[in-house]
Amino acid sequence: MFRWKLHGNGRTVAPGAVVAPGERLNWGATIAIGLQHVIAMFGATFLVPVLTDFPVSTTLLFSGVGTLLFLLVTRNRLPSYLGSSFAFIAPVTAATATGGTGSALAGIVAVGILLAIIGVVVQFVGLGWVDRVMPPVVAGAIVALIGFNLAPVAWSNFQKQPLPGTITLVAVILFSVLFRGFLGRISIFLGVIVGYVATVLIQAASGETLIDFAPVEAAPWVGLPHFEVANFATPQTWSVIAMFLPVVLVLVAENVGHVRGVAAMTDATANRSTGRALIADGVATTLAGTFGGSGTTTYGENIGVMAATRVYSTAVYWVAGLTAIVLSLSPKIGAVFNTIPAGVLGGVTTALYGLIGIIGIKIWVDNRVDFSRPVNQYTGAVALVLAIAGFTMQWGDFQLGAIVLGAVAALLIYHLGNAIARARKTGADDGGPIPAVGPLGGDPS
Repeated sequence: MFRWKLHGNGRTVAPGAVVAPGERLNWGATIAIGLQHVIAMFGATFLVPVLTDFPVSTTLLFSGVGTLLFLLVTRNRLPSYLGSSFAFIAPVTAATATGGTGSALAGIVAVGILLAIIGVVVQFVGLGWVDRVMPPVVAGAIVALIGFNLAPVAWSNFQKQPLPGTITLVAVILFSVLFRGFLGRISIFLGVIVGYVATVLIQAASGETLIDFAPVEAAPWVGLPHFEVANFATPQTWSVIAMFLPVVLVLVAENVGHVRGVAAMTDATANRSTGRALIADGVATTLAGTFGGSGTTTYGENIGVMAATRVYSTAVYWVAGLTAIVLSLSPKIGAVFNTIPAGVLGGVTTALYGLIGIIGIKIWVDNRVDFSRPVNQYTGAVALVLAIAGFTMQWGDFQLGAIVLGAVAALLIYHLGNAIARARKTGADDGGPIPAVGPLGGDPS
């Protein structure tokens, strides 16, 4: 399992060739690429605990541990880094306000367990049933509503420090369009750095305290992360767990997409690891939530690094996971990330939360969803408005938030609407993808 065949001369990758998961370059190159994967995941992974007020070091630790678990469960055949999932931000924020951090962690654990169960089913039955329950119009709506539901949180931070927020937002966009390759893929990370430096300069010029460096000075260089146990004992916990369940659908979509991406770039047999990938992410998320870390998912940023380097060796991910664990053992590093000012967070999340929503819309576009059909129209329309407006329903201490209401609405409207429309033969049902007009991706010739 830990034996990688040396690719070629161990130093270079020939044009058109790739370093397969079971291969590696020499250890110097392998370590260098592994460190590059750490940089690629870092911008997004640290941002989730900062936004949800979780300990950065704890999340980083379980990110590294989760990556190593993923490699073990998938038998070292599927390269992936497990970083913090943005799909958890909205339910964690709501759950923390309602029942405290312990309840939010319990919700993460519940998602992890359910995801692992789905992985077991997929491993033995296949993915067909997932596609039937969650067709493109439903999947896109659920992914989109999770991002758009967070819009008020972005505005709340942005308005506290509008100038740093604007500088950060502009920097993120500029980096994404100015640079190609790796730098373009870490535009969010670079934007945060620019916003942070700008805030320091504004603080120096104005004399206003925008960043407090005292906690950084007080933090030791070496120490264990802070651990907190998930709390299933309080009544509030069981009322907030429901809002976490739609996140499972997002994690399934992300993991399946990751496996298919790796399979397309390396070997189609990688698709056989789909069930194991879901199980691995479920176990990693459960472990993280149990002891105070953020839920995990396979990272698109790292797929970008693989595509750029053409190195799909799982050896580099062992290096990345171990490096993340080492970094998590420095409380001072965690303290630095906790000083990121509200304006910078507001600027970066204005882009980031919108991008989550756009990913959902991209699912619609990629699958050519026919929005001339009323069932599809109302599936997307009602789900998004429920999420953006922040609809809630409450019975005593039990509350359903906007994310779960939007997800349930999308599922019910689609499946019941289709059943009625087809029984009545009204033509309002989902008729499948729109026929292509001319070549896809361009104007008809």
